Amino acid sequence: MKKKKSHKRTESLLSPNKVLRIFAENPDKSLGISALKRRLNLQKLGPMVEILETMERKKLISKTSPGKWTYIGLAITPKKGKEEIYEGTLDMARAGFGYVLCKGLARDIYVAPKNMMSAQDGDFVQVKIVRMYMNKPEGVILKILQRSKSQFVGVYRAHKNQAVVLVESHHHVMEVFLPKEEADKLVDFDRVIIDITKWKEKPGDRMWAKVVKNLGQESSIEVEMQSILAESGFPLEFPKAALDEANQISDKISPADYRKDLRDKICFTIDPVDAKDFDDAISIHRDELGSLEIGVHIADVSHYVLPDSALDKEALRRGNSVYLVDRVLPMLPERLSNHLCSLRPNEDKYTFSVIFTFDEEYTIKKHWIGKTIIHSKQRFAYEDVQKILEGESHELEDHLHLINRITKMIRKERMKNGSIDFESPEVRFKLDDQGIPLELYVKERFDAHMLIEELMLLANQYVAKFISLKNKTFPIPFVYRIHDLPDPMKLEEFQFFAQEMGVKLDLSNPKKISKSLNILSEKVKEDDSLKILLPLAIRTMAKAEYNPENIGHYGLGFEFYTHFTSPIRRYADLMVHRILFDNLTNEKRYRPEMIEAQCRYISSQERKAMEAERESVRYFQALYMQAHVGEIFEGRITGMNDRGFFVQLIDTMCEGSLAMDTFDDNIAVNKNRLSANSTLSDQSWKMGDKIKVKLISSDPEDRAIVFEPVIE
Repeated sequence: MKKKKSHKRTESLLSPNKVLRIFAENPDKSLGISALKRRLNLQKLGPMVEILETMERKKLISKTSPGKWTYIGLAITPKKGKEEIYEGTLDMARAGFGYVLCKGLARDIYVAPKNMMSAQDGDFVQVKIVRMYMNKPEGVILKILQRSKSQFVGVYRAHKNQAVVLVESHHHVMEVFLPKEEADKLVDFDRVIIDITKWKEKPGDRMWAKVVKNLGQESSIEVEMQSILAESGFPLEFPKAALDEANQISDKISPADYRKDLRDKICFTIDPVDAKDFDDAISIHRDELGSLEIGVHIADVSHYVLPDSALDKEALRRGNSVYLVDRVLPMLPERLSNHLCSLRPNEDKYTFSVIFTFDEEYTIKKHWIGKTIIHSKQRFAYEDVQKILEGESHELEDHLHLINRITKMIRKERMKNGSIDFESPEVRFKLDDQGIPLELYVKERFDAHMLIEELMLLANQYVAKFISLKNKTFPIPFVYRIHDLPDPMKLEEFQFFAQEMGVKLDLSNPKKISKSLNILSEKVKEDDSLKILLPLAIRTMAKAEYNPENIGHYGLGFEFYTHFTSPIRRYADLMVHRILFDNLTNEKRYRPEMIEAQCRYISSQERKAMEAERESVRYFQALYMQAHVGEIFEGRITGMNDRGFFVQLIDTMCEGSLAMDTFDDNIAVNKNRLSANSTLSDQSWKMGDKIKVKLISSDPEDRAIVFEPVIE
């Protein structure tokens, strides 16, 4: 009985990393499935074949003969007499140490604080392994190959004839020095945005910077939002060269031989009510044979932003637009993002299109990709379309109902093929004229949203498929949007937690994982107490990223996927447009190393933008809650540690801390941190439990909301 349980546990833990480690520890051997099965103590193959195929696609292993592979990734054991030097991205922990994540390496390389040089979180670095400790590699950073950012926010201090800016980074303080002429413009305790001009190369070196902007000493929404953007490494203003270039671009629209003229077709946009940059439009009509055509038309940004221009360099530097609660920091200057490229109604616009032709059963029978000219007849907000779908009359109602029926069929097929549906709730704010939050609400997801979502997914999928299949023998270097398999260790922890809450999940292979998570998503709609499981499930997922190596998109269940539909706000899409256009009729290859470096950089910028967006939400939540200090709320326990609970309010989704010492009790948190018990009574608490709390303080600057328990 014990043996059987052991085998089952071993099989449930089968992961790409475990398989890769076997290959990495035997770099000179060809290994077959039987040998791997024996070494991993497996009774069944489980997802082994799928894992091997994925590793082969990632070029971590190579097939030497039918059913046998050999390792071609990086070794994990330093060879005697030979330095083992790798390149990877630094993931820095709050305590100051970090791990370098290297492509193809079975284990991340640990780097102690003293061996960091001046590397920061997200930097692409060169690292040397200096020893193995308990079979884990430890290294020293030799060189910073690419900085994730050079801009920081700190507090200016003048002392001992030195001008210093103190910057808090990952819970340690960096001292950055300013030249005298920079300091003369500042007052002690000014908050400043600085740009590093000289990095520390050895322990005794000083870091030097110039002041980009003085934010002063007064705290305000404007200062806090600028600080969030600057701390994330995003420039607050466009350089003069980029603005001048944007202002010189002609707004004249003239047909070209390579463009299909679609200005006579029914075409419209559907966007958020406050949107100004309209990336995409939809068209619908019957061709001369009576077949239904639905077109997805995307702003042709590549027509205006030329490679290596000042606009292009600035767009790459930013990587994407950043959407904070009260503002947008655009990737492109306003003349482009809100005017020339934006698909505004009643204007001729250049677009890049994917047009799908459907048969009588609404199955795609063919598609066309190319550059076009469109004329949007109508600008809809999502709410407008939803009203029409729910019965309100409109001249385009028949077209909208038809598109909605078709996209629902496409969505149903996508979910059937393994796509995972996580409807993460999004917090929205109603602001007054001064930008103060009046109301918090959770954004509703309508059929209108899903209609657009499905068409964008479809266009992205077909573009990726076109490039991938254009030359199978010598694949064209491209920008894929990839999503790897979930982390097996995180999955096991999540499975255990879900089971504690009475939810059984089958996570034995990738297909069953996606099916189980979709079932969970449906259960959450019926049982409010299970909501806590969704964010935990999302944490088990790998992060989607841009990469020239296509391994597919696990979360969507797509073999081919890219980002093509938002070039106004994502540099990845602009890259895709250029490569796609150059390969529609001919074949042009961009340098793979250039694409790989740019993919790595824009993936990093995307992560920074997401964190900036989260920071702005936390700030506005704390700002909103300031007006409610002393009030009682109903919340849900979303986390716990030895210091206390984390509680999310049910109505507003604001999360705050509830310290243990505020309870008139002695509480012990269990080892799994999923539940806690009183040592004085039979009272207990577990993750997901509802709890009444009183708000005792809310500090927007520290993004801190603090509760105390309400004793009933």
